[in-house]
Amino acid sequence: MKIQNYREVKGIAAAPGVTMRIVAGPEEKAPTFVMRLFEFEPGAAMPFHNHPWEHEVFIIEGEGALKHSGGETPVKEGDVLTILSGEQHSIRNPGTGRMKIICVVPLVDGKMPGMPEKK
Repeated sequence: MKIQNYREVKGIAAAPGVTMRIVAGPEEKAPTFVMRLFEFEPGAAMPFHNHPWEHEVFIIEGEGALKHSGGETPVKEGDVLTILSGEQHSIRNPGTGRMKIICVVPLVDGKMPGMPEKK
């Protein structure tokens, strides 16, 4: 068991204006999932993309927009997003305040998908 405050976890630049903190995953010996906390500065966005794994997103602070193949949908604190395998998506913060989300992805071959190999 491990207890930590997310503010003490080192942030990684995930995109311009977007910081990712891996708060639970392989380093914590989690065998199945990775939980990440993303902080979006005003105007920041993740690139429009898809991948072969699902993920779940919980908006914990602020307001934003989910871009998808059908357009764009506003999202706000308390909303939960289920993004399935292969679905094109992007999350952005069009507002003036910070937006925070929790994103959970599965481990793939024991690693967080999309992360470079550690050397």
